[in-house]
Amino acid sequence: MADWLESFVAMRVHVLVRFGLWAEIIALELPKDPQLYCVTTAMLHYGKGVAYSATGRIEEAERERELFHAAVARVPDSRTLFNNTCRDILAIAAATLDGELLYRKGDHDKAFEALRHSVELDDSLPYDEPWGWMRPARHALGHLLLEQGRITEAEAVYRADLGLDHALPRACQHPGNVWALHGYHECLLRLGKTDAADIIGQQLKLATALSDVPIRASCFCRLPSTDGPDGHCCH
Repeated sequence: MADWLESFVAMRVHVLVRFGLWAEIIALELPKDPQLYCVTTAMLHYGKGVAYSATGRIEEAERERELFHAAVARVPDSRTLFNNTCRDILAIAAATLDGELLYRKGDHDKAFEALRHSVELDDSLPYDEPWGWMRPARHALGHLLLEQGRITEAEAVYRADLGLDHALPRACQHPGNVWALHGYHECLLRLGKTDAADIIGQQLKLATALSDVPIRASCFCRLPSTDGPDGHCCH
């Protein structure tokens, strides 16, 4: 049954990364049986690598990246998550981790190349509900482009993710997604597109109405230097 069910154990990593709970991710213990829990082990190394990258601990992030690839090598082709193979899903994790680590090392062009590859891999997954990869890859790409002042590029990323330009098939769109709305709204404001920003701002207000966690960016990987006045880190 592990081929069908074990990958569900790894789902909490997506949640912890989504909300930038870096200390909690780093503190997670690895499974005692890495062969049986091979997908969980790989996802934990991915999450720890992202957490170490986001907190500037580059050497530790690089070590987790090595451990991640070693763990992926133990994942059999037969291990699946609904309609997707776990190896295809972990390929997105690999590209995302590369992008996050390269970004923290200051190699932004290669970082964006890796993150764009993660988007391509995410888009190519067979349709599934829920998604095979739970955190849309465009959210990290859009946010880090925005952080580097590449606002027009970031705007296009968010617009496509929200399905506003019909550039993507419906299965790859995330209409009304609060994270993408936040990124798109910030892009519109910074580009001076105030009329469009007002419209998206209304949608964002509705999307955040019942949120019990402040959402200040599309990705909690925001660098401390770009935090808001309360100093809260925003992935």
